[in-house]
Amino acid sequence: MPTKTPASATDWIDPDDAPRLDEDWFDRAAAYRGERLIRPGRPKSANPKQSVNLRLDADVLEFYRKSGPGWQTRMNDALRKAAGL
Repeated sequence: MPTKTPASATDWIDPDDAPRLDEDWFDRAAAYRGERLIRPGRPKSANPKQSVNLRLDADVLEFYRKSGPGWQTRMNDALRKAAGL
């Protein structure tokens, strides 16, 4: 008795109808190291940020943290503006 193809399977049945595996397909494919899935992550930045230790007044830190997610980016933008960058 033939088995039913699951809904998550591809739409094609004949292997000759399979999509072409081009460079774009391989660029988006999942990569494994052994049994562990390796996620590609973000592309490398041309100007990566650097981690630093910085002592700030508690009220300044609280002000930015209260503004919600992205507070470090907003603080960086304010510092860039103050530096004239």
